[in-house]
Amino acid sequence: MLGSKMKSVKRLAESAEDADLYHDFNASLTFDYYNSMMINKVDEDGNSVELGGDFPLEENEHFNNMPVNTLLSDIQIPTNVYNKDPNIINAIYNSEALNDVFISNFQKDPTLTWQFFGSSTGFFRIYPGIKWTPDANGVAAFDCRNRNWYIQAATSPKDIIIMVDISGSMKGLKMTIAKHTINTHLWTRWGECTFINCYHYTDYVRYVEPCFRGTLVQADLDNREHFKLLVESLHVKGEAKIKNAMKESFKILSEARTNGQGSMCNQAIMLITDGAMEDFQSVFEEFNWPERRVRVFTYLIGREMTFAQSAKWIACNNKGYYTHISTLADVQENVMEYLHVLSRPMVINHNHDIIWTEAYMDTVLPKTKELFYTKAQSLLLMTSVAMPVFSKKKETLSHGILLGVVGTDVPLMEVMKLAPRYMLGAHGYAFLITNNGYILAHPDLRPLYKDGKKLKPKPNYNSVDMAEVEWEDTDETLRTAMVRGETGSYRLSVRASVDKGKRPLYLVNDYFYTNIDETPFSFGMVLTRGHGSVMFIGNVSVEEGLHDLTSPDLSIATEWTYCETDIDPSHRKYSQLQAAIRYLLGKEPDLQCDELLLQHTLFDAVVTAPMEAYWNALMLSDGVEAGVETAFLGTRSGLMRIIRYAGVETRVAKRFLTEVDKDNLFTIDHFPLWYRLAVENTPGSFYYYSVNDKGVKYVIATTAVTVSSGGRTAMAGGESHGSLLCFSSRCWAWRIAQGVCHFISLKTNIQGRRWRRERTQEG
Repeated sequence: MLGSKMKSVKRLAESAEDADLYHDFNASLTFDYYNSMMINKVDEDGNSVELGGDFPLEENEHFNNMPVNTLLSDIQIPTNVYNKDPNIINAIYNSEALNDVFISNFQKDPTLTWQFFGSSTGFFRIYPGIKWTPDANGVAAFDCRNRNWYIQAATSPKDIIIMVDISGSMKGLKMTIAKHTINTHLWTRWGECTFINCYHYTDYVRYVEPCFRGTLVQADLDNREHFKLLVESLHVKGEAKIKNAMKESFKILSEARTNGQGSMCNQAIMLITDGAMEDFQSVFEEFNWPERRVRVFTYLIGREMTFAQSAKWIACNNKGYYTHISTLADVQENVMEYLHVLSRPMVINHNHDIIWTEAYMDTVLPKTKELFYTKAQSLLLMTSVAMPVFSKKKETLSHGILLGVVGTDVPLMEVMKLAPRYMLGAHGYAFLITNNGYILAHPDLRPLYKDGKKLKPKPNYNSVDMAEVEWEDTDETLRTAMVRGETGSYRLSVRASVDKGKRPLYLVNDYFYTNIDETPFSFGMVLTRGHGSVMFIGNVSVEEGLHDLTSPDLSIATEWTYCETDIDPSHRKYSQLQAAIRYLLGKEPDLQCDELLLQHTLFDAVVTAPMEAYWNALMLSDGVEAGVETAFLGTRSGLMRIIRYAGVETRVAKRFLTEVDKDNLFTIDHFPLWYRLAVENTPGSFYYYSVNDKGVKYVIATTAVTVSSGGRTAMAGGESHGSLLCFSSRCWAWRIAQGVCHFISLKTNIQGRRWRRERTQEG
């Protein structure tokens, strides 16, 4: 699945490079394009505004129900970029060729979501086309060149030393600009492949964080945030001596290179100063020439140009770049120039490395609160796969011109759907980590928190280490193996919590892990000992199964993938139950369905069918004991049968087993709570637990139903019974459970023969 996404990105890169190769720059080129902030806008006379026009938008379920145009892409340009600049116009004209590739990719792989091209000139082409909403001040602050996927694809891994002059001449606005420059560097999405340190200097060197003296640290979110806070406390004093400060930088980088530490790739020094007065050439002669392994970027702060030549000389003689920053407004655009320089070797060598980002939250969170409760929160995240786009023109090949970056988003939900819940057992789960040990997707990752009525991402949600969720791995044996991309298995005794941490389970988990080729990811799968290794399989005819699958008391897990409805847009209108029925009837033969899961589901529907008549008979004969509200049964295939003995007006547990009660339903990341508790207790003996749902109190009784054959036992399902606190119906519920076991034993396919049940009134 991930391979198909990489192929789509490669096609985009090839198309973008070919379009540039056959285009000659035209300074007077005029070209009307769809500006995502201007589309569908009209002036006072009712005419379309410039760079606007009629751009049809329709809500699309595949794209979070956003209004989109799946026939066209459009352009977003940050407010600080001039949208009629000749470089912008020519680049937009070239990128128009991507539109056909976007559509073709989507037709070949309908599970694709957003596809995009971020140009080095600053514009962002996105497919499908959308209406871009500016912030409250009418500003489009989004700059694709600041996004993690752009930075990682545009540059190789790197070691960076930031050295800032805090001498007396940096007083006032200069110091403010210097701090903003450092923080802009820190927040240009340097990721875990970048290693950094930062210090300030006058006539001596002092590290911003003394604990990091003489070393490099990973530029993860925690460290960048830490540096940012410390930089804010800098204040000016003394006289600047650049020579000693520069020696310190070369010393750190040289030791890292010699000891095999850091990124083992590009190395650079970022010098932020208002001038260099002393003789510094000897430092470069001693530490950097003639190889010039370390690039030096100079940022001259302030309006004065007295020392411009010195700053420029340092950069140009050390394969770097000189930038003059006179105002705060200059910082954002000028800081980004280092990317073009660091990308040159990669561009010249045409290293089309494909990169994958860590997990991140989309810039616009889904607007429904339900997502906070319905799915494993980590499955709301996504990763992006991206690839650099180079100029292939012979006359500019030696310049190493980066045209931009193409990419696509991959929702982690789509990846984790490939590990079906029914295969993993009641407690089993799957997870993904990066080669830095950070979690991509895991049932225990909670990246969101509630701030009043709003949902917000936690500050460090995408840099949660595997050791923080698999915390029994105290020696980090499992973590180390997965970070190294190894394949193997490992056993751990764990304490898992259920019911929001109220109840512990003591389990023995077998972890199976392997790397995913051509990605920085490792996949892990967990099976709990005693669950998931043996699967109960029965056989019934399709006709018989379909008859019982349409019972009014029956439902199947809406979040599981019985049939893939997202491939063909015409199938998206079907629920999973509708899709499964249409596939089994032969009305939708093109649907891709999980045959084994459907076999399970049909069998479970048949063997549990008598429960509907039995429950109804109890109700009609007044056999329901006082206080009993709900009877229900669930099977490993995600099938549930429910009967309500109390109407919604008189029911105490109104939320119980409704769409909002995800704890007690089969979801994409867990089996129901009552099911998990049942399988941990002796089959046939009821386990009782009380629930206090915002002051509403009731008791649930649950028991497991198992089937044994050939000395092996498998879980067939869990039968439960919800009631008020005055619950006293153990015998009543036990008769139901016994009945289920009886019907399953009649249908069990021990010798592989197909059993057919004669339908009778008594049955």
